Amino acid sequence: MPALFLSHGAPPLVDDERWVAQLQQLTAGLPRPRAILMASAHWESAPLMLGATETVPLVYDFGGFERRFYETTYTAPGAPELAARIEKLMPDSERVARTNRGLDHGAYVPLTVMYPEADIPVLQMSLPTLEPDRLLELGRRLAPLRDEGVLIVGSGFTTHGLPFLRDWRPDAAAPGWSREFDAWAAETLARGAVDELADFRDRAPGMPFAHPTIEHFAPMFLTLGAADDPERAPDQPIEGFWMGLSKRSFQVT
Repeated sequence: MPALFLSHGAPPLVDDERWVAQLQQLTAGLPRPRAILMASAHWESAPLMLGATETVPLVYDFGGFERRFYETTYTAPGAPELAARIEKLMPDSERVARTNRGLDHGAYVPLTVMYPEADIPVLQMSLPTLEPDRLLELGRRLAPLRDEGVLIVGSGFTTHGLPFLRDWRPDAAAPGWSREFDAWAAETLARGAVDELADFRDRAPGMPFAHPTIEHFAPMFLTLGAADDPERAPDQPIEGFWMGLSKRSFQVT
């Protein structure tokens, strides 16, 4: 299996026809996963925590949207075997905890588009750190799961400067800081310059407006760490903006 970094957006992103079409096209080109491992910007917790493995509820971790977004269901089966496998892949120095936490919107929003039948086992894990180097190492430890048919997905947003948005329409023009950061990310990914990406807080134009907090950029390092060669340029099948924020997403092999 490849590994993905997805810009997931708020629940109303499912109304963006272009994003839905792009994500469906990306999914159509993937082998069918045996299981899916999601790591979302919306679950930071150390030590590394694994979510529900029997029934997998949803966490409606947002506010201010139409009622229908709180009635979304996604009844995917749990993945207890995957949870046990992750525990075995971690070194003794990396404690792993279990919880019954469900899928937050960073996990289930893209899954409702990718696999709407909800018939593939899903496990969500926490981000135990936001530091790029540590997430790259965590991705390397998880990489063997790809050979076992597991789709690893880091879910964030390429730009996420919500405090600095002034136009909240879905088709709003992207602010300069969002366009500049997105262009830098696209070019840096295309060069496979992982060290430069990891130093985004100091190198990237548009900072700190593009990421006043960094949890939505951090999941990409888990994905890059799971690549066979993190410095090989990934495919970038999804680009563009929604509410002025970059939807750029990529796939590594």
